[in-house]
This record gives sequence, structure tokens and C-alpha cells, in this order.
Amino acid sequence: MDITRKNIDGGKAFDWGKTSKDYAKFRDIYPDEFYKRIADMGLCVSGQRVLDLGTGTGVLPRNMYSFGAKWTGTDISDGQIAQARLLSEGMDIDYAVSSAEGLSFDDKSFDVITACQCYWYFLHEQTAPLFARLLDEGGRVLFLLMNWLPFEDEIAGMTEKLVLKYNPEWSGCNETFHSLYVPEEYLEYFDIETAGEYRLPVHFTRESWNGRIKACRGIGASSLTDEQKAEWEREHMAALSQYPE
Repeated sequence: MDITRKNIDGGKAFDWGKTSKDYAKFRDIYPDEFYKRIADMGLCVSGQRVLDLGTGTGVLPRNMYSFGAKWTGTDISDGQIAQARLLSEGMDIDYAVSSAEGLSFDDKSFDVITACQCYWYFLHEQTAPLFARLLDEGGRVLFLLMNWLPFEDEIAGMTEKLVLKYNPEWSGCNETFHSLYVPEEYLEYFDIETAGEYRLPVHFTRESWNGRIKACRGIGASSLTDEQKAEWEREHMAALSQYPE
């Protein structure tokens, strides 16, 4: 399903379903410490009902399943949800195709709502009151992201320049180490209880780094042609061959 946002990629459409298989293969990369920090906050643990928005291939529900929460994952892309169901075989996780704005669950259905690598796509004036309605008393919203740092890592910086060569309107670049921004619409319904950021080394091979970027909005989910994507990949792998494995 095509998504367009005026403030993202110059308003060009993108569709995560185009890259779901690569997403499933290459984007399950969060370190164990990432999940442990969530659980240490008392979130997504046993006794809680958790709704994971923009779940993609179910990365958060699958990797935190052992902490005991009851998970429901939703995503606007049916391709992402199809991969999530395949990867979650044997786990009691519910999945549904839905936008964040179109959720149809009953009031007070959840104790925690999570949104990892996706909350900036939401129409916040719609989702803020909706989240408040869906959460039970004392419920919490958790916004999460993990970014590479192109001004601190040579390979990340080189990679971003190459993505921009093929897709100059891609806006998912030039990230720095900074606090996560909470849109003001949520402050009418929620207090900021905890916030923080930290650095973690995440290790890649040439293939897995290429795959991670191939499965990003600037390449795999973009409106580039198959020929353009293939040419980008050839050039990227050639550039990566200059670095140690």
C-alpha cells in the first residue's frame, strides 16, 4: 500500500510491501540490550496487553515474546503482516492489517502501545486521542527508534550518499545523536514519564549491511524501478568491498 506524507521524501509515495522479504531477512537486528531496557522499564512484560503499531515483520513482538506479554501487532502493509505471521509460527501473537489511524479495537483494550521506527508516519492529531482511548487506566505509549549515525561512521556516511545519488528526495538521512521528539499532540493526553538515548555498536557483514539499507524507505520501499535498485545494489556492494568484512 502506497503511503505519502508531505514532510517525508518530498511527498513521494513509498510502500513497505515492496521490500517485505528483505525486511524479514535483514532488519531483525536490534541487540538484546534494546529489548532488556524496555523490560527493565516494566513495559511489555508478563500480565500486560501490548499493541505494537507499524509492527513490520513483527520484530518487537517476536523478540520480546519471552518476556510474557500478550502481543497484538498491526501494520498498514499486508506484505509485512504476511511475513510477520510466517516468522511468528508457534507464538501466540495476533496480527492485523491496519493503519495507526484506523485501529478498531475496543476502549481500554491495552496496557502498552509501542511504535518502533514508525511513529513519524502517524497523523498525530488522530492517533493521540485514539491511543488514550485504547489504553486502560495507567497505560503507556512507548516510542522507539534505532538509527545509524552517518557523521560518526564512515560506512554509514558513504551509504547515505549513495542512496541520495539514486533517490535525492529521500529524507531518512543525516541523523545525529539526539533526543527523541514527542509531537505536541500527545502532550494533551500523556505526560512524558521517561526519555533517554544511548549508543550501541551493531555489527554487520557486507551482505547484512547492504540488506539493511536495501530494506529501507530510500531503496526497497521507494518508487525506484527494479533496474535502479539493482544498479544501486551493485554499486553499494562494490563500495563495501573496499572495507574489511
